[in-house]
Amino acid sequence: MGTLTSGIVEVFVNREKLFLYLPKNRFTGVIIGALMGLVVPVCECGVVPLTRRLYKKGLPPAIGIAFLLSAPVMNPIVLLSTYTAFGFGPVFWGRIGISLTVATITGLIFSKQSESEILIEQNAIPVCSIHVHTNGKRLSLKEKLIQLVQIATEELFEMGQYLIMGSLLAALMQTLLPQNTLLSLGTGPLISILLLIGLAVLLSICSTVDAFVALSFAANFSTGSILAFLVYGPMVDIKSIFMFSRVFKKKIVAYLVMIPLFLVILITLFVNYRLGI
Repeated sequence: MGTLTSGIVEVFVNREKLFLYLPKNRFTGVIIGALMGLVVPVCECGVVPLTRRLYKKGLPPAIGIAFLLSAPVMNPIVLLSTYTAFGFGPVFWGRIGISLTVATITGLIFSKQSESEILIEQNAIPVCSIHVHTNGKRLSLKEKLIQLVQIATEELFEMGQYLIMGSLLAALMQTLLPQNTLLSLGTGPLISILLLIGLAVLLSICSTVDAFVALSFAANFSTGSILAFLVYGPMVDIKSIFMFSRVFKKKIVAYLVMIPLFLVILITLFVNYRLGI
C-alpha cells in the first residue's frame, strides 16, 4: 500500500500545488504532518517509501518526520483495532495523545532544517529509475496508470528487501528470546516500560494488530508500559530501522531511534508515577 501510494504521489501530485496547501508556520506544519495518517492510511512499513517520495516532491523535513512517526498510529484501521481491544479508555486516548506529542516534538527538533537533502542518503533520491516523463504533452489516464504501476513495482522490490531482512531478524529474535523469558525479567514502573519497548522492537508486530497483543499483557503490566509498547513499536522496530537505513543518513537514523525513545519513556513514566493508571 505504501509503495502504491508513493506511485500515486509521483504521478498525480503536482509539486507546486503541494506547496500551496502546506502551512508556512513550522508548528502548524508539523501538526498537519502528524495528522496526515488519518487521510493517508499506511503502516510502519508503508510510511517509509511514501515519506521518501514526498521528500522528493519537496516536502519540508519537519513535516515528513512528524508524518513518518505518527502515521502508523494515526491510521483509521489502527485506531479501530485499538478501540476494539481497549475501548474508549486511557489506552486508546493515551496512544493517540502520546503518538502525536512525540511526533510533533521530534518534527519540531528537525524544523530548523529547510532541505530534505540534509536528512536523506544521496542515493535515496531519486527514488528509482522510473520517473514521470511527459515530453511536453499531457499524459492520458492510461499512461499515468502504467507509470504508477511501474514506479510502485520497482519501489516495492527495492524497499521490500529491507523489509524482508528486518522481518527475518525479528523472527530470529523471537525464536532465540521467547516472550515468557522477557516478561519474567521484571514489572517495576521503569523496568516494565523498558521491557515492553524492547519487546515491541524485537517482535516488530504490524501496528494494525499490535493492540491485541498488548491486550494480553494488560493484566500484568501498568497502563504506562502498555502505552510504551503501543506508541514506540509502530514508530521504531527492527523492520523500520532497516528501512530507515535505506532512506536516511546514519546520524538521522540514530536520532529517529533515540529521540522518540527518550520521549516515550519520559511520558509513560509520568503516566505510571503521577497518574497511577
